[in-house]
Amino acid sequence: MSQRQDRVNELLRREISAVLARDYEWPGQLVTVSEVEITQDFREARVWMSILGGHVPPILDKLNRDHGRIQSRVMKRVVLKTTPILSFRHDSSAAKGVDMVNLLQEVDRIPKALDSEDDQPA
Repeated sequence: MSQRQDRVNELLRREISAVLARDYEWPGQLVTVSEVEITQDFREARVWMSILGGHVPPILDKLNRDHGRIQSRVMKRVVLKTTPILSFRHDSSAAKGVDMVNLLQEVDRIPKALDSEDDQPA
């Protein structure tokens, strides 16, 4: 990936996050833009959303239905030759991370075997 694509990805991630924070509300749920991947021709952008504490499909459906409105608000602040078409997708890495931490805490509570030095009488 080129440096220009990396810069545009980060710029789009920040601006899409700002638009979603300003225009959308999901009570009791944490919805964030985790990453944006723009194609080499800058015509399409996949927006990876991290969604915790709620049902994923309704949120993604709403965002994909409103993608044109979100695009127009973002492109008022980001000037590119072509306006990329946004498609919102679920990024489950945060939920997997939470599951992994919970699993590690559960493993930590399991009684541990004694070290070989502790097994031998003094």
